[in-house]
Amino acid sequence: MSVPASRPTGAPGPALHEHLTCVAAPATWLSPPDGRLAGGPGGLYVADRRVLSRLVLTLDGTEPEPRGAETLGADRVRFTGACGALTVERVRAVRHDGGTERITVRNGGDAATVTLAVAAATDLAQISDVKAGDPPPPETPLHDGAVVTGPDGYEVRLEGRTEAALVLEPGGAFTTTLTVRAVPPPVPGFRPTPPDGPPPWARTPLTVRSADPRLDALVAQGVADLGALLLADEGDLYCAAGSPWYLTLFGRDALWAARLALPLGHELAAGTLRTLARHQGAGHDPVTEEEPGKIPHELRPAYAPGRLPPVYYGSVDATALFVVTLAEASRWGMPAQEVEALLPAAERALAWLGTFEEFVSYRGSAERLPNQGWKDSSDGIQHLDGTSATPPIALSEVQAYAYQAAVLGADLLEAYGRDGDRHRRWARGLAARFRARFWLEDGYPAIALDGTGAPVDGLASNAGHLLGTGLLDRGEEARVARRLGELNSGWGLRTLTGDAAGFDPLSYHRGSVWPHDTAIAMLGLSRSGHREQAAELARGLIAAAPAFGHRLPELFGGQARRDGAAPVPYPTACRPQAWSAAVSAALVTVLFGLQPDGPGQVTAAPLPGFGPMTVTGVRAGTETLTFTTGG
Repeated sequence: MSVPASRPTGAPGPALHEHLTCVAAPATWLSPPDGRLAGGPGGLYVADRRVLSRLVLTLDGTEPEPRGAETLGADRVRFTGACGALTVERVRAVRHDGGTERITVRNGGDAATVTLAVAAATDLAQISDVKAGDPPPPETPLHDGAVVTGPDGYEVRLEGRTEAALVLEPGGAFTTTLTVRAVPPPVPGFRPTPPDGPPPWARTPLTVRSADPRLDALVAQGVADLGALLLADEGDLYCAAGSPWYLTLFGRDALWAARLALPLGHELAAGTLRTLARHQGAGHDPVTEEEPGKIPHELRPAYAPGRLPPVYYGSVDATALFVVTLAEASRWGMPAQEVEALLPAAERALAWLGTFEEFVSYRGSAERLPNQGWKDSSDGIQHLDGTSATPPIALSEVQAYAYQAAVLGADLLEAYGRDGDRHRRWARGLAARFRARFWLEDGYPAIALDGTGAPVDGLASNAGHLLGTGLLDRGEEARVARRLGELNSGWGLRTLTGDAAGFDPLSYHRGSVWPHDTAIAMLGLSRSGHREQAAELARGLIAAAPAFGHRLPELFGGQARRDGAAPVPYPTACRPQAWSAAVSAALVTVLFGLQPDGPGQVTAAPLPGFGPMTVTGVRAGTETLTFTTGG
């Protein structure tokens, strides 16, 4: 997710790791452990704007003492507190257009008379400004029935009693509910909208019952979070990238989330593909970096200005991932007529890949990031000695995606009576060039080739993305699989070897652990026959999950796992994030050895060593399947 000016390397950002998050995209509610909103990044956000910046409850002018907080699902949280004999329960829930807070005051002592007051306010801060740490705008108080309208027409309304004189008998209680609604201004162009109904998998959600309750909870939370992150474009579903910074469409993230989540059904992938196809590049624009056939990287509405154009095409990998996702969705039972309708978009994407005569690389503005792969921080691609790679950078994993796209795209085209031979020839040439230029003497592929053509050395998790794509032969895959073990922190793969001069386990891309990155390597290991190494990575992710309430974050620290220790949070990480939530489905794929082969046709070859397991809600075409293993 390349937002370079709002995510500079090493710059402090607002810490979120202790906040409780409720999500119903495009809304998210960030609450500190005491539930009090009064400064900092906390608040209720709708469509990239903070609509509730202050929410402070008092009884006779005194704030209750916090007693506890717990999440009640993807979209709500409960806070409890006490003020003498009075207890206060606050159930905070987010909705697509705002949120509610149900406040209950109970009297556990003698008869009491007390004044309940809630100070509420909005500052209409832009999410990008909050992320950058900019000073917030002045607050405007909110009272019952108040309507606040920003200069651009963004409207916020509060309904409910913000003050009440309570007379409570012993054992008595009082309940009131505050409701905040937001109405973004009508603007032309792209606009994230809530889905029309529940997720397609809601009736039969993917569920695991195993001997390990951590696995069961991780899968349940991931499936719930994917549903909470759903958005729609002309009725087609896709997942917002992550809360709170990226509650909009990112091509790369949405495609990876949809691919990893295919055991939940093909509908998410189909909706994501159709949405991106509608915005596929048609011309040349140096400002947005649009090119014919290119899949967009990020789309935001005009009322949510950021550091990039509202429609931006910088990503160098989303175009290949588009074709691969279409091919894999077809194998999971996406209806043939829906697949065929997207073949013209796939052909345009393949044509864009074919414009690269040597390697696929970022060729956009030098004023933006030097690379536009998933490790898109400014220092994310470094040589072993710590020097940053010079652009244009040809990333190793992008070549693997491109090779896989060309081969699978050719298969798809030929299945529908179209010519795929030229794409196969292009793929063979790419593989030969990769084999000649990327392999290092130490026995693993370079992270990338820099602008001089020199390999970027140092072992990195990028190599895990090559497995199972077909770019490597079996011997090469075995060599990569052996070396990947050196990156295993015990909780998941580090993004960079500890031998590198730039290694930092709490950096963004230079030694941290990204759950989706580990899951991609885990799937590649499994598909290339290295199942025990895949199982080892699965055990690490499962072990890390309880430290994050089974809601795996965008990333966490890459410190080595030690007995009795927990993984170290990365303070500004998104949580939930779509491709991290989709790790739950990827775990099911690996642990049960699922292999799809058309509508309703899925085989299973479960991994040993995980005890008895049952998975229900695996959806392939119109079939819903159950698999059981005795361990």
